Order: sequence, then structure tokens, then C-alpha cells
Amino acid sequence: MCPENRSVPAAPQPAELATRPQMQAALNRLLAAVEPYCQPGASGIPLGHFTAHYGPRVAEMEALARLLWGIFPLLAGGGQPAALPFCLTAIDHGTDPAHPGYWGEVGEYDQRCVEMAAFGVGMALLGPRWQTLFAAPQQQRITAWLAQGAEAAIPDNNWHYFPILVQVGFHRTGQPYDADCVARHFASMERYYLGDGWYADGPGRPRDYYISMGFHFYGLLYATLMADEDPARAACLRERATAFAQDFIHQFAADGSAIPFGRSLTYRFAEGAFWSAVAFSGLPVFSPGVVKGLVLRHLRHWLQQPIFDRDGVLSIGYHYPNLVMAEDYNAPGSPYWALKLFLVLALPEEGAFWQAEEQPLPPLDRLRALPHASQLIVRDAPGDHLYLLTAGQLELNNFVNSGPKYTKFAYSNRFGFCLERGRYGLPHAAVDSMLLLAEEDEYWRGRRECHEVVTRADLIFCRWSPWRDVQVASWLIPAGDGHLRLHHLVTARQLACAEGGFAVIAAPDTRISQPSGGRCEIAARNGVSVIQSLDEDERRQAEWVRTPPNNNLMFAETAAIPVLRGVLPPGEHWLACWVAASPQPQPDDPPQLVRTAQRLTLTFRHGQRHIWL
Repeated sequence: MCPENRSVPAAPQPAELATRPQMQAALNRLLAAVEPYCQPGASGIPLGHFTAHYGPRVAEMEALARLLWGIFPLLAGGGQPAALPFCLTAIDHGTDPAHPGYWGEVGEYDQRCVEMAAFGVGMALLGPRWQTLFAAPQQQRITAWLAQGAEAAIPDNNWHYFPILVQVGFHRTGQPYDADCVARHFASMERYYLGDGWYADGPGRPRDYYISMGFHFYGLLYATLMADEDPARAACLRERATAFAQDFIHQFAADGSAIPFGRSLTYRFAEGAFWSAVAFSGLPVFSPGVVKGLVLRHLRHWLQQPIFDRDGVLSIGYHYPNLVMAEDYNAPGSPYWALKLFLVLALPEEGAFWQAEEQPLPPLDRLRALPHASQLIVRDAPGDHLYLLTAGQLELNNFVNSGPKYTKFAYSNRFGFCLERGRYGLPHAAVDSMLLLAEEDEYWRGRRECHEVVTRADLIFCRWSPWRDVQVASWLIPAGDGHLRLHHLVTARQLACAEGGFAVIAAPDTRISQPSGGRCEIAARNGVSVIQSLDEDERRQAEWVRTPPNNNLMFAETAAIPVLRGVLPPGEHWLACWVAASPQPQPDDPPQLVRTAQRLTLTFRHGQRHIWL
């Protein structure tokens, strides 16, 4: 059993993460921080006083189940997980209908179906060893409880993998296996395979981290564990993951950080879990040393951030504890899906991954187009600043702050993005990397759904309508050290407009320069952010906006956002600006812009560039 009181374990230190024993120790320190909350006789772990839409009882079961994503690989690889005795006893209690802590019968769209996957993976990784953990009656109860998931009604998205993984676990432990269930759920997901390794997370749904930490992570587990039983599907899943990896590597910087985009960002180092699955499956897409570097640098990056509460428990948030960003389904134990990254602990010490010398990123293009995601990824020359330009993605479930998480023009690994606190008043409306429009009531609207999206190698184009009688066409174009934004608006009503650059920290030492010419430059301790008007007249003036604290994913301080503001009377308008941000002291100067009906001409210090619209 876990002790009720103990000292807080030291957080894992990034410098200590280079070898398999060090990564095992790091995981055990993460697990040890949870031990004081493990109560004798319980079937879950109460890690906090807030909850998710599924309530505290299921949230406590979730906290237990998500620890298993680290515990089972560690155990399969010969390690000794902290909290294992408690977890095994809690599993027994939770699957025993006669116990007060019984996890219960699952219903429609039930969170417990999600958490069943960890048990399936554990059974599959351990194989015959699974039977040594539980007596025969206990095993029968566990199997009976998990079997509910085969016919449960679930959302039509990445959830289809959860009953599949349970069936894989049954098969690998010699239990009856429902091949029809597996085939049915794979067939559902095939409807939203887009090509070139890309899925959508359901019909018409986003292409976010669920594609890497969901579809491909689970797919590579299946392809590895079921290679003999289902060779054709395993080969297909490996081929798709190989294609996806060629794109996905562009979302990682040399320091191990990745670009925050989309929902469920509180799972933090699950952003890099795909690379652990690549290593586990032996996928020959990059060398073992490159993959090892991706995994370890990503974990080191996260362990340098203040992501733990005072007891060493993972918090809800991104670079710091932040409930403002939480979705409806984020409970106190939800962040422990991050432990998916520890799948590599199931690999033997003598295997290729752990024997390889850690390698840096391979040479990568400065600009990478991802047509299936409607994104362009731009990499600064040193490789430590990345940003993506995007259009056409929106979470249809409209979880909290879905707009800022999907619909901004740009997202950065260094400057993150800001969350909405409301649409009334510009400081609350998350104007960073957005063009917002408002009537006299100061309620701001920006891009949400796009009616048309075109992704080219050199730009992204989209059409959107914040009101029925307002049409906007936007072009996002990488240009020099920043990107160019061009908007064509046709409006039947007078509108105020505000367009923001990247957010930086607002502090006493932050320097704000607003010279003439429609330019605002903000120099802060985390970098420089610039927006410069390239309008053909002086209809927009430069200023800056200060947000409330705890608004940006990367820093808790109030944010300073450079902004262009103006008024647009009814009619047709062209707006243009150049936006840049850099951890370095000064981005390059913006290009000069000449626009004709079909072409843009950008003039830089080193030459010209022509872009056809």
C-alpha cells in the first residue's frame, strides 16, 4: 500500500536524462509524487478538488489508469515501478462488483472506455506475466469489466482505438479475442484517413496532436504487437506512420520543444509520444540516435518548466499550472497521459534505441507545407524558434477556448498563444495572431469556420465570414524573418478592426516602441514582437494591448501584444501587415509591398520575390 504521508520527492532533473536507468528513475519520481494520495482500500486516486464533466469518481479512476501508461512499460522492461502494489490492489477493487469502489457499468460516450486502453496495452506488453499479477478470479473480473467496451457507444474519432487495444490485450494473454470488433473500429477510422499519413480526428474534425499521440501512437502499438496475426494491416499502419513522421518532425525545435496547437495540451510531453512509439516499433524512418534525441530532449524541455504543483504532482496547464486552458474533460489526473512518452522503457537496454548515441535533429527545411493539416511550418535559422501558419481547423465540439486553440493565424513554440477571457473588450479577446472585428458594442469577432482553404508551398489562403454581410479573404505568407498578412474585406456595416502580432511578457523592463509609420515593436525578456502596417493608406494605427495574467500558455505574467487598430466604413478594403517575433534582439526589417490584381511583389534588402494570388 502507499503511505499516507511522506516527503515530496525531488523533481526529475533534465541533466539526469540520458540513459535508460535515468529515465526509469525519472518516471519513478513522477509516480512517487502521487503516492501520498493513494488511500488503502481505494480504487482510484483523488488528486484535486476540481473535476471534469464525468465527475469525481470517474476522475479518480482516470488518475489511476493514466499512471499505468508509465507503469506497464517500466514493468515490461524489467523495472520496478513505484506505487505498483497499490495500483494492482486498486484494479482488483475497481473491477469487483461487490466492492464499494467498483468502477461500474459503462454507458454511452463514457470516459471509462478511454481509460480501458491502458489495461489492454499492459496486458499486451506483459503477455503471460499478466497472469502472475492477479489470481484467476481477479483476472476473470478484470476481463469481464474490460469486455464492456467492445459494444459501447463512443465518439467517432480516435476513441475507436480504445476497444481495439483491449482486444489486443486479450489476444496477447490467451483470452478470447473479438476480431470483428477490431475490424469494425478500424473501418470507422478509415473513413477519415486523408492520405500521406494524415488522419482527421473524426469526420470534419481537426488535425492536431491526436493524430500523433492518438492514431499513430496506438497504430504503431497495434502494428508491433499484432504483426504476425494481422500482417497486412500492420504493414499499412507502419507505412502511414513513416509518411507522417516526415512531416511531424518539423514541429520540434532543436531544444526539444514543440508548437502548441489545438486541444488537450495539458498532456504536455505526450506531444512527443509518437517518437517513443516509433522507437518501440523499430520504424526505420530516422536513425535510432535521432529518435532517441527527439524523445529525451522533449522530456528534458518539459522538466525544465514549472509544471508541477507544490507536492510534485503534474498540474493542469501547459508551461505552468493554468485552469483557464482546461477543457471540459480535464480532471486532476488527466495530465498523466503524458506518461505515454515512457513507452521506450519497455525496450531492452541492449536494443538499438538505448545503445544509440543521442543525435540532434537532421537537416530540415526552413519552410514545410502540410497540406492535409492546412499548415505551413516556419523554422528560424538557429532552429530554436518555430511557428506554424494555419487555416480551416475548428473543433466542432466547441470545448472551452476552442477558438484560440485552433483558429489563430499563427502559433509559436516560444511565444505560444493567448486564451480568451471574453469577447467584450480587446484585452480579453485574445487578439494575438488574429484579425478581430467589432461593431460599436466592442464585442469582437474573428475567424472561426473557413468557407475555402488553399495550402500552397508558399502561402495559405482562406475565406471566412464573421457576419453574413461581411466577407473576408486572407493570405498568410512567410516573408523574411516574419510573415505577411493580406486581407480583402467587403462589409455592409461599419467595423472597428484590430490585428495582433505575437504576445510577449509585459513587465517593468519591457520596452515598447511605437514610432510613426504604423509599427509597434515590443522588446521583452522572452523576445521581440513586431507588427508593421503595410496598408496603402494610414487607416490603421499601431498601439499595444495588455492582457490579464495567466492568459498565455507559455508564461503566467500579463501579455503585451502589438496591435494595429482602425475603423472600416461600409465597402471594400485591403489590409496588409508584416508580423515577426524572435527570441533574438531584433527581427529583420519588413519587405516593401506592391500589390496588383493578381500578384504581390515583395522587396527585401537581398532581392525581390513575386507571389501569385
